[in-house]
Amino acid sequence: MDAERAKRVVAALRDRGIMAHLVEAGVYEFGIRVVLDEGIEALWDTDGVSGLDAEVLSDGVLIGFVPHVPGSDNFTEQQIVDSIAATRYPTEGLRPPPADVPPPPPAEGFRPPGDVPPPPPAEGFRPPGDVAPPPPPARSRPEEPAPAAPPVSRYQRWARWLRHGGH
Repeated sequence: MDAERAKRVVAALRDRGIMAHLVEAGVYEFGIRVVLDEGIEALWDTDGVSGLDAEVLSDGVLIGFVPHVPGSDNFTEQQIVDSIAATRYPTEGLRPPPADVPPPPPAEGFRPPGDVPPPPPAEGFRPPGDVAPPPPPARSRPEEPAPAAPPVSRYQRWARWLRHGGH
């Protein structure tokens, strides 16, 4: 929504007694802020996408939204004003639940913050009554001997670095 159109919509909403203000959402992006309650406001059409929708914020935190109004891509200014003025914001979803309502049960596998899982058992630890595992079967072919020295190229790189003044 451009600035001039947003100003005209804000003026029309104020004429209807709705506390509306112009919002500068970004560079050349304007919208309409409608104050709903103390600290709660609806920001209409600030995303720069065609059509009419709103985000409901409480002290800057998203607490709800008004989904895209069907057919609002081609609304006139009067239709935008009528749509914003007729919107009912459900107060049930905009407030925290009452204190007497128990919280939902935690999801399976959920661990509260600060709850540390038990440490893994120590290496070689066996609970009482557990039998030691059988030894691995003997190999039929002998193992290859370990290399006598590391690869030569590693030492060649080190020597070249020292010869060329590596500090």
